[in-house]
Amino acid sequence: MASDIEIARAANMKPIQEIGMKLDIPEEALLPYGRTKAKISADFLQGLNGRSNGKLILVTAINPTPAGEGKTTTTVGLGDGLNRIGKNAMICLREPSLGPCFGMKGGAA
Repeated sequence: MASDIEIARAANMKPIQEIGMKLDIPEEALLPYGRTKAKISADFLQGLNGRSNGKLILVTAINPTPAGEGKTTTTVGLGDGLNRIGKNAMICLREPSLGPCFGMKGGAA
């Protein structure tokens, strides 16, 4: 089984402009930080006023399985599943996978 760092290094990250296009964010509204990160301009966000809001699903406080599947794995799977069935979904993770920094799982590590 590959380690976390081996999996991360094998990932092919998409350019942020490609992600923006998928979310209907024009390239000129992205303020890039390298190839894979960007902020969205305030002008673009203000232009979204009046549109109907989306839905928020909060994944929190679940105990990981013995294999280490917890909030991060569940959230990524949920986002992938919603996109697979045609929904326009994106995910946001706050402090994902802290444990591998110390060689063990869990933020309390």
